[in-house]
Amino acid sequence: MAKRGFDILGALALGALLGLPCLLAALGVRLFLGPGVLFRQVRAGRGGAPFAVLKLRSMRHGPGADAQRLTRFGRWLRASALDEVPQLWNVLRGEMSLVGPRPLPLDYLPLYSAREASRLRVRPGLCGLAQAEGRNAVGWDRRLELDARYVETMGLGADLRIIARCAAVVLRGAGRAPAVPLSEARARP
Repeated sequence: MAKRGFDILGALALGALLGLPCLLAALGVRLFLGPGVLFRQVRAGRGGAPFAVLKLRSMRHGPGADAQRLTRFGRWLRASALDEVPQLWNVLRGEMSLVGPRPLPLDYLPLYSAREASRLRVRPGLCGLAQAEGRNAVGWDRRLELDARYVETMGLGADLRIIARCAAVVLRGAGRAPAVPLSEARARP
């Protein structure tokens, strides 16, 4: 219950702090990428339950690979992590936590080992131990191991340290490269 209270208070405080920058970023999405400011994607939540994660849209609409549709503005938006701010609504709704394993697409569920699947025992987070280690610069095996380790060791003190480390990673601009999908990473020899 303490974690849920921390999530609500933290989401409200972050919303107040990041509300104006997020509003300006949303205006940028509308100006540079056109209508449809929010992006919704179904991800696996606690227990694998599906929910719609919210983000500011960072790609143009239309055909083509993600890399082709990602604009310079979209890359900046992702690097700044402002595209993730709408997930504070997911936190307030109880679908996510401030800290926990990042929510991944439902089609990744069969790819987890039993240990990796332990990530589903907790609410997914806005930031997690793997993101504190370097966001997308962390490979999938290491990332999923860090998620499992978080589930085993989670606590309020650990969450505060992870939030501070994630903020430092974002401010340094570390791990900004797009992640290879888990399905592709697991298919490689």
